[in-house]
Amino acid sequence: MGYINDALRIVYGDCTLGVHGRDFDYLFSYQHGGLESLVIDEREWLYRVPKPAFWRATTDNDRGNGFPLRSGMWMGADMFISCTGIEIIVDGTKIEMPTAPLNNRYSEGETAKKIQIIFTYQTITVPSARVNVSYEVTPDGSIKTDVHYFGNDKLPELPLFGLRFVMPTAALGYRYEGLSGETYPDRMCGAGDGTYEIEGLPVTKYLVPQDCNVHMETNWLEVYRNKTHNNSRKDNNKFGIKFLSLGKKFAFSCIPYTALELESATHQEELPAARRTVVTILGAVRGVGGINSWGADVEPAYHINAGEDISYSFLISRILTDTDS
Repeated sequence: MGYINDALRIVYGDCTLGVHGRDFDYLFSYQHGGLESLVIDEREWLYRVPKPAFWRATTDNDRGNGFPLRSGMWMGADMFISCTGIEIIVDGTKIEMPTAPLNNRYSEGETAKKIQIIFTYQTITVPSARVNVSYEVTPDGSIKTDVHYFGNDKLPELPLFGLRFVMPTAALGYRYEGLSGETYPDRMCGAGDGTYEIEGLPVTKYLVPQDCNVHMETNWLEVYRNKTHNNSRKDNNKFGIKFLSLGKKFAFSCIPYTALELESATHQEELPAARRTVVTILGAVRGVGGINSWGADVEPAYHINAGEDISYSFLISRILTDTDS
């Protein structure tokens, strides 16, 4: 089907909402509670539905000061979370949830200028906390993403808060505009503002694998790949995706492992082969501490109070490369 006046084509399926444009196809899953497929120029960018992130692999200093014993429930919340609500807003009007049989009222020719899908999540912590993730798609294929954690002052402090994207293959590398090197909220002195290009997906070679390669105060991040899981594609052309901060700068990590994979390895050789790309766009990061000695707690300014709301926004968009026609 053609695209009229650069409008989005909307497909109201039984279990998914399809949003389609000239060179992109996005699927939002009701069953899995999130953005299930992000295809740009026939290339898939998602291996799993992006979900809120609460945990970082513990550092030597975290273990030394007992932080995982105080806040370990956030590791379970990072692994398991339930989607408790979905709202769909089409051209500014909220519609009734279009699952079967209500979706039969829609034709195969539905279009829109803008569509917003809001997923509400509830953590398994006791007590629970709520997170909203909103995706707003426009005809150019850009996705404005708003992430909001609703604080609960009965919960222990957070290691971090963000949204984690797991991509199907390992990236060639990434570029970003922000601070140089590995930085944390209490480890930014000496870092320089600029644009930096990283080859591959380096993981800091700590004796015991732990959280690493966080980059603070980032304006934008570009991730590049040249491989997909589509065996019918014979080219190895580089293609990319961009995360652009909106309103305030974000932090991020871009490595080949999830927090759980790092947490489960006691030595570097226990880490699996790098097969995927794990990008976490972060709205809050706990400091690493260890000012006087490893085991010293983090300075008060660099804790994350679970009782306070955290919200941030960013734009997901395609990157045009020399190989794009």
